[in-house]
Amino acid sequence: MMDENKQVNNTSQQLGEPIEVNQAMNSDSPAEINSHESGSDVTEQTPEQTNVSGEPAFTEENGVAAAETTEVDTAALTQLTQQIEFLRMQVEERSTQYMRIAADFENYRKRVSKEKEEMETQVKRNTIMELLPVVDNFERARAHLKPQNDGEMTIHKSYQGVYKQLVDCLKRLGVSPMRPEGQEFDPNLHEAVMREPTNEHPEGTVLEELVRGYFLGDRVLRHAMVKVAAPQEDTPTEQEDESTQENS
Repeated sequence: MMDENKQVNNTSQQLGEPIEVNQAMNSDSPAEINSHESGSDVTEQTPEQTNVSGEPAFTEENGVAAAETTEVDTAALTQLTQQIEFLRMQVEERSTQYMRIAADFENYRKRVSKEKEEMETQVKRNTIMELLPVVDNFERARAHLKPQNDGEMTIHKSYQGVYKQLVDCLKRLGVSPMRPEGQEFDPNLHEAVMREPTNEHPEGTVLEELVRGYFLGDRVLRHAMVKVAAPQEDTPTEQEDESTQENS
């Protein structure tokens, strides 16, 4: 660079030009030289529309745009709120329907279970009722037959073994016999087929069980046929004896 300046000075001296031109060229600042070298013109810089804090200054156009943005946001928020409310109502409605269906199903399950249990009980009851006459015949045979020899005793023991096996099966099914002798007559349990006048027992006392009754669980399977005590009436002979004693 210095060599170029020397050449320029020498050329200026030869041409008779003043040295002030070279001095003016040498006095240029680096910024001016750079601007000259780059060939760009220096233009006036317009101030930007900013405020002191560096944020864009408020203008009428900015205000309109902000208002439009606020309206759009409000409309979107309102729409989202309505959608949320609609979805909440749908969830509540579905929950109510689910609870109603669950309650109906639970009631249906209980009803079916109860009907199934009642059907099983009824089938069991009908089957046992068909077997009870066989048990009655075994009991009548045991009461009336009196073995006289070893052969008859063997036969007696054999059918009594079958009777015991049948009774055990009924017990496992929940069948239990009634024991009404000496109890007060109960129409829910007993069926009175005979009345016997007596002074030894209060009126309405069960004197004898003629046909055995049975329970199935806590329900009556078959009512017991019984003989019931009745008050004893005075005979005509006894009334005459009492009147004769009073006259004498």
